[in-house]
Amino acid sequence: MEDSLPTRPTRPILPILPIRWPVDPATAAAAPGQDDPVWYAAYGSNMHTERLACYLGGGRPADGAREYPGCRDSRPPRRAVPVRLPGSLYFALESRVWGGGMAFYDPHGPGTVPARAHLLTAGQFSDIAAQEMGGGPGTDLDLGTVLRTGLDRQGPGRYRTLVCLGTLDGLPVLTFTAPWTLAEAELNAPRARYLRTIAAGLTDAHGWSTRRASVYLATRPGAAGHWTVKSLHAALAPHSGGSASATGSGRD
Repeated sequence: MEDSLPTRPTRPILPILPIRWPVDPATAAAAPGQDDPVWYAAYGSNMHTERLACYLGGGRPADGAREYPGCRDSRPPRRAVPVRLPGSLYFALESRVWGGGMAFYDPHGPGTVPARAHLLTAGQFSDIAAQEMGGGPGTDLDLGTVLRTGLDRQGPGRYRTLVCLGTLDGLPVLTFTAPWTLAEAELNAPRARYLRTIAAGLTDAHGWSTRRASVYLATRPGAAGHWTVKSLHAALAPHSGGSASATGSGRD
């Protein structure tokens, strides 16, 4: 039976963002320009400030295998706020940066997903999306379609589907994910080093303890059945060592 671990109270978070498709027609008609503000809803490793900084300013994340060129505008987010998104988080495919499964978001899946909304420019969002798609910065995305319809499949690959989750403080909330659903995904267990970064982001954004992050992450599709709460908590804990941390799996 899955381990049950106590959690500490967390600070309040913003309400679940409604998926409003389409966004207000007036907003959709005036798609943001390069310097206009938008919210980027990060649900995986980019919840962590140091990880996101590699996309913004360039560099290699701790334990990562890729050097990022950064954005044309390397300034940090103007604000960052904790949010919950409707849908499901799951792990699938094979990460070129971390090894093991990657985090994806299904906006139509069950439940809610703790995330962090970063207030960036539309140009910064475009450059982060380009780096996630395996390219480099320099081309601004046309956000008109995703604002009108809520979904814009820019290609068949990973992180090539843009999603608009509504608005926050009158500004669109955007993210990117895969074009397939959770039911269609090729699930794959994530590695400990990747989960450590996501857990750090959950602590940054939502004030979660390592125990609470372990309960959440070990039960996501792709991780469940490969990690237990106990083995993941041991891998995430400082100076834990052990085979679970080294292998990225961990059956008791």
